[in-house]
Amino acid sequence: MRGRISWIVFIGGALICAAWAVNVEQIVQRSENAIRGKTSHALFEMTIVTPYYQRTLKLESWWVGTQKALIVVRAPRKEAGNKTLKIGNELWNYLRNTETVIKLPPSMLLQSWNGSDFTNDDLVRESSLVRDYQLTLLGEETIEGVNCWKIEGIPKPEAAVVWGKIRYWVRQNDGLPARVEFYDERGTLIRHLEYHEFQQMGNRKIPTRWRMVNAVKPGRYTEIRILNIEFDISIPSRIFSLRELERGR
Repeated sequence: MRGRISWIVFIGGALICAAWAVNVEQIVQRSENAIRGKTSHALFEMTIVTPYYQRTLKLESWWVGTQKALIVVRAPRKEAGNKTLKIGNELWNYLRNTETVIKLPPSMLLQSWNGSDFTNDDLVRESSLVRDYQLTLLGEETIEGVNCWKIEGIPKPEAAVVWGKIRYWVRQNDGLPARVEFYDERGTLIRHLEYHEFQQMGNRKIPTRWRMVNAVKPGRYTEIRILNIEFDISIPSRIFSLRELERGR
């Protein structure tokens, strides 16, 4: 009888653990989907702050999930017209002043985008926590007065990612992301992303101010402010093409 009870307890515990694993993936997937949408079109400002200078870019972007993206610099004038295009696993930069197209190798995805603390991967949304990381619920924490789930992601063996670990906080009241921490393979914190100013925009509630703080270079951070965004809209496929990349928009 004791053996039977122990077996039942073991099976019950295994089922509970499996349920938690599914729930964690669902929590993260809903959180990512909430700020991505199936498609989106946005206007936003990016301010890069260092101990030596500060510069602000005005940007326009189009996204189709994690498969396609186009980002166009609208201001300042000297950089206006520069573009980044992503189709599948391929990435190109267009430089307006020289009218040249540069194809970036996959190794460049983790390089800085336009001198900011965001990477090419961040801007074109190539990686996915649910797809590339094994997720574990670590517990709960409060961020800015809101209870959050604290989740840890360890890279799956087959995933082509460079982060040794990611920690991800999701707000329990609305399922939106609150904070993300990025660690190298030695467990050193390299940077963290803060989400602020949650409000209705584009027919959904989203964080409209994102701050990426550099943990290894004090005094450096990059802030994105979303000015306007539309979700789940029709976007002409011609936008995501090399022909369009070289045209003025």
